[in-house]
Amino acid sequence: MEKRWVYKENPEAAIVEQLSKEININEYLAKILVQRGVRTFDEAKEFFRPSLSRLHDPFLMKNMDLAVNRLTEAVFSEEKILIYGDYDVDGTTSVSLIYLFLKQFSDKLEFYIPDRYTEGYGISKKGIDYAINNDFTLIIALDCGVRAIDRAAQAKAAGVDLIICDHHLPGDELPDAYALLDPKQEDCKYPFKELSGCGVGFKLLEGFCQQNTIEKEKLFEFLDLVAVSIASDIVPIVDENRILAFYGLKKLNQAPSAGLKSLIEISGKKNQFSISDVVFSIGPRINAAGRLTHAKESVNLLIGDETETSAFADNLNDRNKERREFDQTITAEALEMIGAFKEERKSTVLFKKDWHKGVIGIVASRCIEHYHRPTIILTESKGKATGSARSVDGFDVHEAISECADLLEQFGGHTHAAGLTMPVKNVGKFIDRFEQVVSEKILPEQLIPKVEIDTEIPLSEITYKTYNIMNQMAPFGPQNMAPLFGTKNVIVDTLPKVLKEKHIKGFLHAENSTKLFEFIGFGMADKMDQIETGVPFHIAHHLEENNYMRNKSLILNLRDIRFDA
Repeated sequence: MEKRWVYKENPEAAIVEQLSKEININEYLAKILVQRGVRTFDEAKEFFRPSLSRLHDPFLMKNMDLAVNRLTEAVFSEEKILIYGDYDVDGTTSVSLIYLFLKQFSDKLEFYIPDRYTEGYGISKKGIDYAINNDFTLIIALDCGVRAIDRAAQAKAAGVDLIICDHHLPGDELPDAYALLDPKQEDCKYPFKELSGCGVGFKLLEGFCQQNTIEKEKLFEFLDLVAVSIASDIVPIVDENRILAFYGLKKLNQAPSAGLKSLIEISGKKNQFSISDVVFSIGPRINAAGRLTHAKESVNLLIGDETETSAFADNLNDRNKERREFDQTITAEALEMIGAFKEERKSTVLFKKDWHKGVIGIVASRCIEHYHRPTIILTESKGKATGSARSVDGFDVHEAISECADLLEQFGGHTHAAGLTMPVKNVGKFIDRFEQVVSEKILPEQLIPKVEIDTEIPLSEITYKTYNIMNQMAPFGPQNMAPLFGTKNVIVDTLPKVLKEKHIKGFLHAENSTKLFEFIGFGMADKMDQIETGVPFHIAHHLEENNYMRNKSLILNLRDIRFDA
């Protein structure tokens, strides 16, 4: 698939030059730092040396005093506390964080995770009923609840106090909870708005520590769970998230909690875990239970001790293998259906009644990798067509779905992803309407995958010093991605090897130099015919370290190749 290359805007040259001199790095790295808001020596020091002392005061968050006072009262009066969370990674890590920390002060705790299929997302009536019927006087809801108007009213009417810790965008009406913690509330003055759900729960516990003169080191012991939530929920790795992720990854790699240690061991990965490794190795295993059976299995793993976590991890690993099989089978069927379309379309909407509901969001993302356009995958559940939508960069799929609202029973989500439900009889009309809406609104360039390059760099600047400094910009993730470099006019030394009929690996050099650089291009075997001509070409690449048989060397991981000018 042809991609469009977009270079990030060049910052002011004088600022780049000054920063380059002040911190003794090359202008290419200085340029990347300035692009990311780092312009002075002091800002660079803060960026390269994250500190837990720079976390924001939790009491800057609206209603934090109410929440901490109520939690303190409940813990020290030995009230029964129900810890309620969503069934995804953010929700299950949130529940595990609160449970493990408060267990040091209370033995009146239980957790509750709603069933994805019978209760759905958010605070459920069944969950509130459980709290009422089992004499809980306080519910802490995590990673959900900011739109739970009816459930908050149900809890209040029964005399059960509800603390909501959410990070999603509120609606026009707020739930009448005892305390609502959400930095996205319109009048909340908390300086950072992009915490994960687990991050909001962490701030509640941080406030609890401050008020009760508890050493925060007791809380920092659980930062590995916070890092897993930040990575898996794809929140920006900036500001407070960057600090929490930095120290959370350090904990994960040096002394992980028993449950996460079991998942690391079962993944088979030997090197240090990065944000990306968490996203692709730990997150899916935690998510697998909620997708296929029940997410309480994930919480049991995350809060378990070393005597029981191995069996829990094996179970989650089996669920993840099962999830992958569903994923691969359904993706293959979906791609075959798309390939059968005779007309050119600007959107993809597919419906098959026996597809597994737990993986259709993943399948939608897979389809976009092959056909770069807004995609909705639908299956049948409880007699309704229900599905997940994923979008391409810059196109608001939630807004497009809203223009089909008269055909739907319910929908929700945000710019890049959404969920929807409709009568099965409306699927055909929806497919046509959605295609019409997308065709009218989407820009031609949004249908072409974008390769966003930080800066052009000559191969002569590809050194271990460059790599080591760049690596200190980690952890990498949204809004702080691993730098993507562009290099023009390179030539292969000898013909690359083709690996597994898909990938290429070899050595290249600049036009005016004989110094060789190793490269690998995943999924680029189709470029071999042009490479064989010996014509210079341009590469977009990440700079990585190859660690094979304890021999370390730099390698260019190619994101794309272009043969035009």
